[in-house]
Amino acid sequence: MYPEIHIGPLTLQTFGLMFALAFLAAGALIWKRFEEIGKPPDWAYEIGFAALVGGVVGSRVYFIVQNYSEVKDDLLGNLFSGSGLVWYGGAIGGALAVLLWAWWRGFLGLALLDVAAPALALGYAIGRCGCQLSGDGDYGKAWNGPWAMSYPDGTVPTDQTVHPTPVYETLAMGFGAWMLWRLRDRVRPGVLFAIYLLYAGAERFLVEFLRRNAVVALGLTAAQLESLAMMAAGALWIAIVSRRHGGIARPAANEVARATA
Repeated sequence: MYPEIHIGPLTLQTFGLMFALAFLAAGALIWKRFEEIGKPPDWAYEIGFAALVGGVVGSRVYFIVQNYSEVKDDLLGNLFSGSGLVWYGGAIGGALAVLLWAWWRGFLGLALLDVAAPALALGYAIGRCGCQLSGDGDYGKAWNGPWAMSYPDGTVPTDQTVHPTPVYETLAMGFGAWMLWRLRDRVRPGVLFAIYLLYAGAERFLVEFLRRNAVVALGLTAAQLESLAMMAAGALWIAIVSRRHGGIARPAANEVARATA
């Protein structure tokens, strides 16, 4: 594990480096997509900055809400702490900030969601590399399988061999990003984001069975309940589009022209 990298007098946190790399990679993907659909590519900078600010604020607020009994005596200190970033909180905060940006730019619609889908998956995949490098406690339950790992030098150390769940998530969401990018011009507007909801929700729901998070209801963790909501939203969205249009595939240009005529 490499929670920190020392370069002379400079100390760099590997989680922070991967966090930054995730935003840069997602921004590059959004830049490319904006070029393809005829929008200003430098909007990628703006949307990335909005997502970063909203994501950090949302993740901190979500952490405080989840752990209020433990942090209530120092709410301000915990709000500006460098630890306790919760992914779902970051996703909510980042989404709200990006929606405000899109409203300001006049780009609030299904196209925005489809632009975001592959970038969200790619950013998540790279972000989990940070969890793996830093050993921040996102690893799984005890296990003695062939690729089990221990994290003795992590920020949340353990000498016990466990499931390296950050690796699982990096591989799964990396594949998801590739799949969504390949589908970007093959499905109807909005469907790409619905597929992202379904895929990302299923990925997190399944990996939670191997992680160490506490059960909160129905034998499931909080992340699994949230994942079920994502999956239900994505599946319902796809079902509605399919019923209305007879499928989710984007019609060919000549079919659109004939329908318009």
